Amino acid sequence: MRPRLTDVAEAAGVSMKTVSNVVNGSVHVREATRQRVLDAIDNLGYRPNIAARNLALGRSGVIAFAVPQLDRPYFASLAARMLDEAETFGWIVQFHQTGGRREAELALLTDRHPARLDGIIMSPLGLTPEDVQQRDPALPLVLLGETAGEQHLADHVGIDNRDAGRVATDHLLALGRRRVMALAPGPGLIDVRINGYRDALAAAGLPADEDIVLATGGLRGEDAERTLGRWLDSGNPAPDAVFAATDWLAMGAIRALVLRGLKVPEQVAVVGFDDIPYDLATLPTLTTVAPDRVAIARLALQALRDQQPDADPLRLQAPFTLVVRESTAGIS
Repeated sequence: MRPRLTDVAEAAGVSMKTVSNVVNGSVHVREATRQRVLDAIDNLGYRPNIAARNLALGRSGVIAFAVPQLDRPYFASLAARMLDEAETFGWIVQFHQTGGRREAELALLTDRHPARLDGIIMSPLGLTPEDVQQRDPALPLVLLGETAGEQHLADHVGIDNRDAGRVATDHLLALGRRRVMALAPGPGLIDVRINGYRDALAAAGLPADEDIVLATGGLRGEDAERTLGRWLDSGNPAPDAVFAATDWLAMGAIRALVLRGLKVPEQVAVVGFDDIPYDLATLPTLTTVAPDRVAIARLALQALRDQQPDADPLRLQAPFTLVVRESTAGIS
């Protein structure tokens, strides 16, 4: 016999209302209670009748999740977390790859969909504040990422990128490094992380040398390798640390350093950003800022579910941690 909601409530030792709140993704449930209910659901094999629930709520049961590139490890990992969390909310996730092009992002805000959507979660690069403001207000929208800031009139979920950049740089300074280089794609993109780097230097009483804030012109590892390689080959003294605005850039920096006989982290310590899956496969493994992707997915889905057309946009922050590995701590 198929397990019922009452069976889950009895197994978890909670009320039917609590089980319903957990199944529907309510924030008003303590984490320990939520986990007990989820364990009971797993043990009993309970599966909610999603189609019936969506019909009762007047929903399609489908949301769109749009990112610039699905094959970038950060977005691929975030997509997996979004799938996991969306199941709890009773949603099926439809994936879109926009290439970061405004026209592709804008198309998602129009009625050009194969089916009606309950909402869109998007990490935009080209979308303008005017595009967001002119969308259909009946279509719930949640924006992710650093480029979707205060100027966009929509709910936003992210981490405190500036503070994260500061924490990463503080870590390098605590190691006694004083000539700390920063690598970022260029003006505008991921600038906030580099501002955090500048904050850390200022707090330590160190002048920010803009000559060692290098624009790579792209997000790929080879962009960082080429940029740092050229800089070193021009006779500039090597930094004793590098803060890279993404893990791919950090990996490219490490390759440029190692190819020129510099040891990481003995001579140059390196910190990246994003905690992508490949960080553990590099030699040395990469110290990085790790956004809580589960929290990002959960907050975005909650905001999408609870969004009201006339409400002021929410600005929600997920936590992050600094994961210290061999590129700053050394190989033990």
